[in-house]
Amino acid sequence: MQPHDKRTEEICSEFAKVFDGKPTHVAIAPGRVNLIGEHTDYNDGFVLPVALDKDVRVVFRPRTDRRVRLYAVEFDSWADFDLDSLAFNNDVFWANYTMGVAWALEEAGVRLAGLEGVVSGNVPRGSGLSSSAALEISNALALLSAAGAPDALTGTEIAKAAQHAENVFVGVNCGIMDQFISTLGEEGQALLIDCRSLDYQRVPFPDGASLVIGNTKASRSLANSAYNERRAQCEEGVARLQSVLPAITALRDVTSAQLEEHSGLLSPVVYRRCRHVVGENERVMATVAALAAGDLDEVGRLMNTSHESLRDDYAVSSDALDAMVDAMRSVPGCLGARLTGAGFGGCAVALVSKGHERAVRDAIFERYSKAMNIWPDVYTSPASAGARVMPID
Repeated sequence: MQPHDKRTEEICSEFAKVFDGKPTHVAIAPGRVNLIGEHTDYNDGFVLPVALDKDVRVVFRPRTDRRVRLYAVEFDSWADFDLDSLAFNNDVFWANYTMGVAWALEEAGVRLAGLEGVVSGNVPRGSGLSSSAALEISNALALLSAAGAPDALTGTEIAKAAQHAENVFVGVNCGIMDQFISTLGEEGQALLIDCRSLDYQRVPFPDGASLVIGNTKASRSLANSAYNERRAQCEEGVARLQSVLPAITALRDVTSAQLEEHSGLLSPVVYRRCRHVVGENERVMATVAALAAGDLDEVGRLMNTSHESLRDDYAVSSDALDAMVDAMRSVPGCLGARLTGAGFGGCAVALVSKGHERAVRDAIFERYSKAMNIWPDVYTSPASAGARVMPID
């Protein structure tokens, strides 16, 4: 994405309306979709996300003081604050992500300077594609650049600071995956992340396939309470299994064979929750091997199995997500499809052979809308680049 593409130019025009003069830079951070590895992150497991070609952008210029003034186009509202007096804003919620990132960067030892800019994003909000992480990372890069310290932190450190901001300042208990892929994604690559060590490796995404993402636009009202319940069930499973597997500290340390051997220690529900997480970690690593071998049929099969596990064992799917996945799979060019994200609503993702993207899209509009009486959104994306800052001439 070039700094002078149409979208950046439109944001620069907005900048000219609200500030005198021109911006000096644009910071860009993408949303993400998780190819496979759901509900494994808080169990110290593995995830395999891909950066999307939808992003949040900040066009900005430095100030000589410590004031930050940002106008958000889609919200038609301002984040206007002093870096020396950061306080939670109950009236402009998105501003807390910006302030939180500023707070976390200074906590990490970077002395920031003020800036003024315009924020605009095309990552769908509330869809599970990580618009919040894209906002955090684009703001982090803008703040570091405005301070004259674009290289003060590594990509991993920036991701950890953004997660810290969301956990502590904003008060949302998110994992690290979203910030990690937004910061470290690369064009044509998925990113295998070890959520315990934060080690990562890039995994080539096949040229012969695309990702088609279907947004159910269904309510996710159950997601938060179910998330907390599932997390507690996983912790109970670990505690019970430690009586016979004392070395384990998370489900990441348990194999499917061990889980089956000791399943009698667990209630039926806790056993099913653990079976999903243990199996999902194994599916992530099998997917990496299948991608390396160019076996897209196997990747699709693993995605299908992941969805069935999320639906039956982890019980985080929904009628809307199942209908979306069924619509995707109805097209021969769809290699596999699964829900992506926490579940209960949001999006599903399909791995689609090149040339079949439109057929899958058409099937979603035809079948899903009839099944659910909801008109969905559909996005097609390659594996795209991660966050970056570029000068504007």
